[in-house]
Amino acid sequence: MKNGISRRRFLGTSAAAAALAVIPASYGCKTKPAAEKVPALSDKPNSNFGGVQIGAITYSWRSMPSGIENIIKYCKESGINSIELMSTDLEQYLGIPENPMRSMFGGGGGGQRQAPPPPPAGARPAGPAPAQAQRPAPGGPPQRTPLTEEQQAAIAKYNEDVKNFRINIDMAKVAEAKKLFDDAGIDVHIVKFSPSRWSDEEIDYAFKVAKAMGAKGVCEEIGEEAVNKLGPIAEKHGMYAIFHNHNQFATEGFSYDPFLAVSPAVMMNFDAGHFFGSTGIHPNEIIEKYKDRIFSIHIKDKTGPNTDPPNTNQVWGQGEVPIADILLLLKKNQWPIYVDIELEYEVKPWSNAVKETKTCVQYARNILM
Repeated sequence: MKNGISRRRFLGTSAAAAALAVIPASYGCKTKPAAEKVPALSDKPNSNFGGVQIGAITYSWRSMPSGIENIIKYCKESGINSIELMSTDLEQYLGIPENPMRSMFGGGGGGQRQAPPPPPAGARPAGPAPAQAQRPAPGGPPQRTPLTEEQQAAIAKYNEDVKNFRINIDMAKVAEAKKLFDDAGIDVHIVKFSPSRWSDEEIDYAFKVAKAMGAKGVCEEIGEEAVNKLGPIAEKHGMYAIFHNHNQFATEGFSYDPFLAVSPAVMMNFDAGHFFGSTGIHPNEIIEKYKDRIFSIHIKDKTGPNTDPPNTNQVWGQGEVPIADILLLLKKNQWPIYVDIELEYEVKPWSNAVKETKTCVQYARNILM
């Protein structure tokens, strides 16, 4: 198997591996003197295996009830102690104003994350503000019903309220949020605010809050405008602007180089799954070349571009992404690059996203330990 461990072998060994005690490990750990008493095992999660920090982007739990208290619960159940935190959960805890469009169109019910429809044309939302959608005509593009004056006014007020909330944030509330994660033994290494279209004041807020949460940077989707705007601001804050890729590498001539030249604060969140699924090229080629500018890696299993169906998410071990090669490269070289599970394959009705994330964690552990 290209992944180095087959699904059958993995399922056959996972039960035994799960019974093993998790050996505490961290970057730069030192050997304790023989006479020093070995501390009792902690009840806090530890997903650092062989010097490789396995975590998750909390987007993986988008089908589950939201909120940072729930995120902490999911981390503990999955055995994860490091995350890329989606800002929606954090800002919900911090008290961001409620989006009125959700109640108007029934979105966000049940306390779960809902992917909002695109905002109305010409609007610059400070946060997600869905527009009303109609069923598309057969064979035609989706149509959107024009918003009423009342709805437009509600969006404008919401955007202003959100901006005021952000630039006047109570940092004591941020400290409360960080303490919740600290007490649970969970590190937040990235906050994904995606703030490149915000005002400069709101972007400052994003970096200030991310730093207060203990994160090393703020994440955004890669693009020339976003990199040029966020790179210098990140540098000013002594942080990183971290950029995530989808299928851009499949476009002829695409390269990280122009983006990295903007600022030393520009780093990459390399999505190895999207890269392999769209190009068929071994992800280690990019990792080895840009190891000093890759802050984190999103890992998932997919089919390649020449498989039927192409570039399609798969249960780990059933796709073609060389997951084992990636993890063992990091282990061999001890490069301090975070590895985050991004759960995107279909979760069956008898399971849930947290159980599947736990399985992915165990899959990585079996490779690394």
